[in-house]
This record gives sequence, structure tokens and C-alpha cells, in this order.
Amino acid sequence: MGRSCLDAANLSRDDLAIAPIIARIMPIAPAPPHRVEILGFAGAQILDITGPAQVFATANDLTPSGAEKPYEIALVALGPEIATSSGLVLQAERAESCERDPGTLIVSGGYGVDAAREDDALIGWIKRRAPRARRTASVCSGALLLAEAGLLDGRRAVTHWQRCAEFASRYPAVRLEPDPIFVRDGSIWTSAGVTAGIDLALAMVEADGGRALALAVARQLVVFLKRPGGQSQFSAPLALQASDARFETLHGWIAAHIDRDLSLAALADQAGMSLRTFCRRYREGTGRTPAEGVEMIRVESARRHLEEGASVSRAATRCGFGSTETMRRAFLRQMGVGPNSYRARFHG
Repeated sequence: MGRSCLDAANLSRDDLAIAPIIARIMPIAPAPPHRVEILGFAGAQILDITGPAQVFATANDLTPSGAEKPYEIALVALGPEIATSSGLVLQAERAESCERDPGTLIVSGGYGVDAAREDDALIGWIKRRAPRARRTASVCSGALLLAEAGLLDGRRAVTHWQRCAEFASRYPAVRLEPDPIFVRDGSIWTSAGVTAGIDLALAMVEADGGRALALAVARQLVVFLKRPGGQSQFSAPLALQASDARFETLHGWIAAHIDRDLSLAALADQAGMSLRTFCRRYREGTGRTPAEGVEMIRVESARRHLEEGASVSRAATRCGFGSTETMRRAFLRQMGVGPNSYRARFHG
């Protein structure tokens, strides 16, 4: 971006002959960078702001020297600064003073969202600003602000899992989906809790600049997993959290011995319980059966192998599935997509 497509010093005679045609198709003057506005407010979650911002900033950092940076990033708020829920204060551009229309408008969430949605000035600004953006998005509970502004009526959307029941009750016109990492419905994007904003921003970078750029950004940020939008916002470690520390230790042991035949007897022995007691307490502590827990951890491990380039058959062997068909069925149960399709998202 930003370099003239007609560098006369490097054009051949044939190139010069078609130069006027190219010039009509591709203007010499570079377009201004895509403006990304991230809306903050008092009590916003700082990661809802800085996570997506860093994704776009890293895309700028990876732009070749001399080329136009693809993004202009701005934190906007009603006032000159915002105190985030972490206690850190961020300087902001006054929302009402923004001159350029945004390419992307992202609304953050956080503990202050309940007060923010009662702020008529803030909701009014969102209502006016969103139609001027090419796409509008929310991170975490920021979806409540988009819903309050009426932007989600009739659309699919997602928010942080803890706010789903309240959201569904207050905004019945929204087609709330409680499970995905992020949802795109036309020009409106919504994402689940906190770090899902990074996934959303990576998907936007991919839409703008292609898969190679998005993967380069993810690697630069040491983001281990670039999760597809249809994947559950609950990873195995989160879903299997238990009040009994012995099960946390057991889950670590399972992950370290994932290629083994992890029988119920072996798990009970590792947990130091009788088989019957183990099965009962495991379900009470995690809400899952031991077999479901093992399957979730196997899938978690297998998808990491697939992301790193392993074949489906190799991942199945490494993760103790026994066969690719067994792994395929487990992927469909846990993720709603088969391992081949999952792998293709990264190496297709």
C-alpha cells in the first residue's frame, strides 16, 4: 500500500504502453489508512481496548518499509481520558471532535458498561457514528451498548457468557448466540469475553489483508491459537475448572500423558480415589464425566498440533485417539467442525 503502481524508472516499454490503463484502474495517490476507532468509557476493560488495538498496530508494524501503514488507530471517548477498570487512565480523542469517518468502530466492554448504557450522550453518539463506519463491532459486554443503541435488532450476536441471560431478557429482538468466540452478521461483528476481541481483530485483519498477514500478526503477538469464529468460547481448561485441586492436578497429568490409554481405573488411581468415588466426585466437581473430560483435553491437544502443521493422522496418534475416525467424531462433538476443516483454516 502507498507505493505508486507506476514507478517509471522500473517500467519496460510494454509496461509503459499499458500504464495509462493501469492508472485509471489503480490511482497513484495512496488511499488514507483505514481508521479504527475504539470507544472507551469509565470502567472499561483495558484488554477490550488494547487487545484489538495491538492487533491492528502489529499489522502496521509488519508493513514493509516505505509502504503506507494500513491502519490509523484511535481511542475515542466522550472526554479527554478514561479510567479503566484496572485503575489505569488512558488518554483519548474526544468522540465529538472526530473528523474522519471510521472504517471500523469497536465498542469496548467492562465493568462500567451498565453505567455506560444509561448514558444518553454515549448511546446517542454510537447511534450516529455506527452508520458512518464500514463495520461496527463490540468486544465482550460492549455488545450491550450496541444492543441499547438498537444496532443488533434482528441480528445474530454474542457477548460474554456471564451476561447472556440478562442480555437475552433485556434485548429479545437480538438473536443471541451464547457460545461462539465471535459472530459476524453483515457489517456488525460481536465477540465474546475479553481476549476474544483479539480473535475478532485478527479476523478483521484477515478480511482486509489476507490470511498470510493475519497469521503473521498472530505469530508476532505469540498468540498460540487463532480461533475460528464458530469455535466455542469455552476452552477445555476453562470448562473443566474444578473446586477440587486434585482434579486440576489430574488434568495436567492427562495433558502430559495424552497419548496413553487413559482408562477410568488409571484416572482414579492417579486421583487417589476408588473408581466409584472418582466418577461421582469428578462429575460433581466439573459437571462432566471423566470420559468427557479426557476427550476435551485430547481435542484441545489435537487442535494445537493441527495448527502447528501436523497431519490429521499424526495428531490422532499423538493425542491417543486410536484412529482418525475417533478423532473426527470427538472434534464434531466438541467443536462442531471436523479436524480436516479445522486444519484447513490454518494450512488450507
